[in-house]
Amino acid sequence: MIEKRKGLMLALLLAAAPACAVAHQPAARVAGPPPAAGAAASTAVVWSSLSPQQQRLLAPLSARWGSLPAARQQALARGSQRWLDMSAEQRSMARRRFREWRRLTPKQRQTIRRRWQRFKSLPPQQRQAIRRSFRDFQRLPPSRRRMLRRQWRNATPAQRQLMIQQAQRSWRQRQMLQMQRRQQMLRMQRQMMRMRRLPIMRGPRGPMR
Repeated sequence: MIEKRKGLMLALLLAAAPACAVAHQPAARVAGPPPAAGAAASTAVVWSSLSPQQQRLLAPLSARWGSLPAARQQALARGSQRWLDMSAEQRSMARRRFREWRRLTPKQRQTIRRRWQRFKSLPPQQRQAIRRSFRDFQRLPPSRRRMLRRQWRNATPAQRQLMIQQAQRSWRQRQMLQMQRRQQMLRMQRQMMRMRRLPIMRGPRGPMR
């Protein structure tokens, strides 16, 4: 039971961060890591400011909540709210990422932390593009994802940059196609509405009796 509670707490930390740091990375390398040591000081989160649902979820930490670092409090508060907002499928994915995180070596975790810091330093537009690429990646069939992971691992830095640019171009093309389809649907709807407003055409009247 204690291990299960600990697992939940760490899963909440993983849930507090966005789903990815770099597009087209293996799943174990895209789950947001716990806050890195030495992070900048943050504002403390008062226990009473948490919602009743968050307090129930974080109940094992209630007695020592005030002694936790402010950064940890904020991460747990964010993670617990995200956990509550997740669907059953999303929670299952978060647990799976946590299990993958635990299997990583300390060196691998440190690499992910550095990558995560680089991701946070990117401009908002670029972070959004990476998140979109990752969501597109998650929708691919498993065999396709495995193939892309192999290609990413074997690629040089220049080739990886090219892969990211290609993914961004592909996303922009899909967005443009969707926009064109929406515009076409709107035109068809307007035409239908205009046709409904036209007077009904009647045939010639027959001879009067």
